[in-house]
Amino acid sequence: MILERELELYIHIPFCRKKCLYCDFLSFTGCHEDDIHDYVRALQGEIRQKAPEASGRKITSIFIGGGTPGSINPDYIGDIMDTIRYFYDVDENAEITVEVNPGIFMKEGFRIYKASGINRVSVGLQSADDSELHTLGRIHDYSGFLRTYESALKAGYDNINIDIMTAIPGQTLQSLEKTLSQVTKLRPAHISAYSLMIEEGTPFYEKYGEDDRRRKEGLESGHLPSEETVCAMDVLTNEYLGAHGYNRYEISNYTKKGKECRHNIGYWTGKDYLGFGIGSASLFNGIRSTNTKDMAKYIKLISKAEDPAEESFELSRKDRMEEFMFLGLRMIEGVSRRDFEGRFNAPIEAIYGDVINRLAASGMILPSSGMIRLTEDGINLSNIVLAEFLL
Repeated sequence: MILERELELYIHIPFCRKKCLYCDFLSFTGCHEDDIHDYVRALQGEIRQKAPEASGRKITSIFIGGGTPGSINPDYIGDIMDTIRYFYDVDENAEITVEVNPGIFMKEGFRIYKASGINRVSVGLQSADDSELHTLGRIHDYSGFLRTYESALKAGYDNINIDIMTAIPGQTLQSLEKTLSQVTKLRPAHISAYSLMIEEGTPFYEKYGEDDRRRKEGLESGHLPSEETVCAMDVLTNEYLGAHGYNRYEISNYTKKGKECRHNIGYWTGKDYLGFGIGSASLFNGIRSTNTKDMAKYIKLISKAEDPAEESFELSRKDRMEEFMFLGLRMIEGVSRRDFEGRFNAPIEAIYGDVINRLAASGMILPSSGMIRLTEDGINLSNIVLAEFLL
C-alpha cells in the first residue's frame, strides 16, 4: 500500500523569547545559547538514531514547530534539515513547514529557510487588534506582524498560513471582523482560526479559570466572551472567510484551493509520523510513543544512543477505531464508510450504529451512503459530539 510507505516528521523546538499567557505547550524562555546548541545537536542525534525505522518509507511532510522555531539561529534549522535529508528519503514534493512568530524574526532567516528546502511558513498573528495582542501576552503588534509577513513574501514564499484566535478576553464580534478583514486583504494561502482554550497551569487559568468554569455552566462569565458570543464568532469566521474565497476543510482550518495543510491532514487521517525532540509524540506501525519532557534527560539519553521515549504502547483495535472517528470527523468531508470497513473488517454501523442514529436524529451528523460528517450544529458542538465516539 502506498499510504503505508508514506511517513511524516515533526521536529520540536521548545524555545521562546517570551511565553504567551495562554500557552501550555512544552517550551522554555531565557535559555542560553549553549543550551540551544546542545539541544539541537541532540535533536540531530535522535534523527540519525531513528533513521533505520524509516527505511523504505517516503517522507511526504515535515513540520518544525514549538515553542518558536524562529527564535533560534536559523542556521540551526538548516542543520536539522541537512540531517533529515541525509538520513531519510524526502519526497521531492514534500510539504515542509516552519512556524514563526512576529517580533523576533529577521528576513535573513527566511532566506536560509528557503535555501534549506522549507516551502511553507506558518505565522502566528492571533489578532490584528493591538490591545488583544497585549492581553494575550504576545511580543509583537500588528505592524510587527506585517513586517514578518512581507519578509516571507520577499523571500519567495507563496504558501503561508496565518493563525488567528477567537474567544480572546475582551474580544467582540466587531474586533474579530476587523482581524478577518485585515488578514483576508493579505490573501494568504491558508488561515487557521482557533478558539482560545483556558488551560490549567497557565497565567490565563489563574486569571480566567473561574470565569471559564462559570461560562461552561451557562452563567455570566465576566471577562470572557459568552458561549453564545463564541458560537457567533465561529459563524462569523466561517461566513466571512467563505465569502472571501477560503474553503473550510477542517473544523479550525480554511484554505485557498490546493493549499490544504497536508501534514495536519495526515494526523487527522491516521498516517504514521515520527516526532523528534522533548515531549514529541510518534505514531509508527501501530505504536504510540511520547518522548521525555526533561531536557537534561533527553540530551543524556541521546548521547548514549538510548530511546528518549518515556511512554510507549500499542494501539488496540478499539483505540484505532476511536481515533479514526474523532480525528477523521474533524475533516469537513467527514469519514468514509468504506475506509472504516477496510481498516477494521466491520461495517461502521456494527460498531457505532446507535451513536450514529442518535446524533443524526439530533441534527449533529449527516450520514450518507459513502460518508459520515458533522453538520454545522455538530461543528459548533464538536467537543461534545466527538466524545460520543469513545467506546
